[in-house]
Amino acid sequence: MEVSEQINAVQRHVGTRTLEAGEARVMTVSQVYATTVEDLWDACTSAERIPRWFLPVSGDLRLGGRYQLEGNAGGTIERCDPPKSFAATWEYGGGMSWIEVTVSPEGDGTRFELQHIVPAADVDEHWDTFGPGAVGIGWDMGLLGLASHLGSGEGVTPEGAAAWMASDEGRLFVTLSSAGWRDADIAGGQDEATATAAAERVAAAYTAPPEAAPEA
Repeated sequence: MEVSEQINAVQRHVGTRTLEAGEARVMTVSQVYATTVEDLWDACTSAERIPRWFLPVSGDLRLGGRYQLEGNAGGTIERCDPPKSFAATWEYGGGMSWIEVTVSPEGDGTRFELQHIVPAADVDEHWDTFGPGAVGIGWDMGLLGLASHLGSGEGVTPEGAAAWMASDEGRLFVTLSSAGWRDADIAGGQDEATATAAAERVAAAYTAPPEAAPEA
């Protein structure tokens, strides 16, 4: 799949939600894949398949179980309704947010939708600097990996992913993804100048040496 085709296949949305603890920001990313509900659900919940398109995962992948993504977030699986949806905490760097994943039939394919929910009280200078793209670009990469896995049946190696990210195609992907999240940020109520400046900063950070990239 061409970079621009993959970017355009993804829907992005930035909004809010009211939680018991208060307001939260919600980033939603979704894409329709040419596969069945059962196959997509398995790709998203199988400890054997998740590393083929996302990251190595360990833990107890069941309701109430703990999971850990290698080098990234861990958390607790709080809700699971196979093969439709699951929800889990997303614990990283001392903070906690939530993810909700929904799998549903759409046309001749199946839609994957992920909502990343961050308490507004935890939105800090990092968000002000990089905007939703700091997290959103990472999820775009995940959906790209999922598209590759479902399309070929093969996996993505960390070495291959790193090499691709350093290529002209990888840098173009980051630039287009950042622009997509800028547009979603503006549609969600952010002023254009602020959203554009944040998108430029996050794209520059993601294409800089690894130690300079923003944490997802």
